[in-house]
Amino acid sequence: MIAAPARASDIPVPPVEPAGFTSTASSAYLSDVRDIIFYALSMVGINYRWGGNSPQTGFDCSGLVSHVFRHIAGLILPRDSYAMARLGSPVTLDDLKPGDLVFFNTMRRPFSHVGIYLGERRFVHAPSAGKAVHVVEMTDPYWSARYNGARRIDL
Repeated sequence: MIAAPARASDIPVPPVEPAGFTSTASSAYLSDVRDIIFYALSMVGINYRWGGNSPQTGFDCSGLVSHVFRHIAGLILPRDSYAMARLGSPVTLDDLKPGDLVFFNTMRRPFSHVGIYLGERRFVHAPSAGKAVHVVEMTDPYWSARYNGARRIDL
């Protein structure tokens, strides 16, 4: 059974002008990033499903990221987090911007988990069996100890 999405008032919403963006960023790029973030946040509450890649069946981590980028930006991303970690450009922790992909070692191998960075050291992801898509803090000891890096996808 698919969990109902959380009420809009329960979903943390990033600032209208995402932190870290400069005025030189194109308005089309900012619009795409906002759409990615808001669409990803609309998936909060959907159940985890290994191999899942749709709101109807549930998501695993890479399925969520692939679905969001395909639906909003028309980009077809690889189906696994390890392959996603080779896309775009590397980004340092201090240079993260909303819409970047953040990677973690959760299965004793690098880049085994992926989420979408929201800003303010938060990301949205599909965690594991028995849980649902939700937002977490990267500063949480579990996530900070497993952080592998980030990539910025060209939109």
